[in-house]
Formats: sequence, structure tokens, C-alpha cells
Amino acid sequence: MKYENGSDILPEALLREVQKYASGKLLYIPAGEEKRAWGAASGYREQLQRRNRMIRNKYAHGRTVSELADEYFLSLDSIKKILYTKKHDDYAAYTPTIESAVKYANGGILEEWMYCYWQISMNTTVDIENVMTDRIYFGVVKLPLRLIQRDGFVIGHSQASVTEDYSALPPLIIEYTQGKFYCAEQKELLAGLMQRKVNSYPTIIVLREANDYKRFMSYFGTVLFFVK
Repeated sequence: MKYENGSDILPEALLREVQKYASGKLLYIPAGEEKRAWGAASGYREQLQRRNRMIRNKYAHGRTVSELADEYFLSLDSIKKILYTKKHDDYAAYTPTIESAVKYANGGILEEWMYCYWQISMNTTVDIENVMTDRIYFGVVKLPLRLIQRDGFVIGHSQASVTEDYSALPPLIIEYTQGKFYCAEQKELLAGLMQRKVNSYPTIIVLREANDYKRFMSYFGTVLFFVK
């Protein structure tokens, strides 16, 4: 590396400031842009972090090391390394509860909570790229239940166990399309809430079309309260 004389490069006032701290010393001045972490530019590191979070969550909910190795085409040792390494700075423990969904939302990874919910709790096979890229998730917000369309369920015959303590319950997952709110998968829970005359409940809003997103944000984007 070629060394330069500071007096030939730095303005006089700045040179005097540098001399106060490092007169006569050799200094290395890094480039203005910070060096990106490995894989940051391509997104590969983020994909690995997402995969490893899912592996840990599935293991915590009953999947075996062998099943995870088969599912992700990894060796048993690789799965064990992911599970048992002490450094889990990126790990967010999943549970099918409102509190867990709020933590994911606060971390900016609400779509990953949704993926865990479908895969682990609902035991539904979903394409992660579809969940991550083709949908927008808004929440977790308090949604007035009167806004949800009531087609397809009977309020008085719900078998869902709903108490005043919502800590063990998941948020509602409600789709907003063509100006209306629909409950497609949790009709028992919704019926139970309405049976108890609950006015509003923590909800994740799912939007698929750009026009639906614009309409939703125009009418509801600034009036719904986020759950903390």
C-alpha cells in the first residue's frame, strides 16, 4: 500500500485535528462504505438465516433430526450444528399465539410467522416464495369484527374454546379483497369470538393485489391500532 503525506491531502484545519490524536503515527483510513457481510449483497445469507430459523422452530414442535435432514436435504451433522450452536442471534421462537406474531412483526419478519403458522400449526404445505413475495401482511392490528363478512359460519354453534385470556390463541388471519374482509381458515375461532361478543381482536391482514393494498391503506391504514 502506498503511503501519502497527510499535508498533501487533508485540509489544514482537518490536518491539525488529526495531529491532536495521531501525530507521527501511521493510520489506516477505511473506505467510506462499510464492507458488506458475506452473502448480504446476494441475499443468500438472509435465506440461510430464514431456513435455519424454520429448522429450529420445526424441531421445537416435534420434528426429528432425521426428518429435518430428509426435508432439507442436509446431513444429520449439519442439522445438529444448526440446532445446537449456541449463537442464535437471528432466532425467533415460534408459537401459534398473538404474542409470538407480534414479536415477529416487531422484528420485521411477520411473513415468516405466517409461514410457520401454515407449516407447523395448520400442517399445510405452502410455497415459501409464494408466502413471502406474492402477499403483503399488515399487522398485528386490532380489527373490529363487525367488518368481517359472516358468510359460511354460524355464531351460535362454535366449538372453539375462547376465554377472556387470549394469550394461548393465534391472531385472526383475514384476507382483504375487493373492499371486503374475509375469514377463510379460522371460522371456528371467529364464531367463538363473536359468540362472546368480542368487539375487536388482534388480526393479520393478508393482501394479494396492488389495488387491494391501495384501497386498504386509503381506508384503514392509519386508523387501525397495532398490538404491542
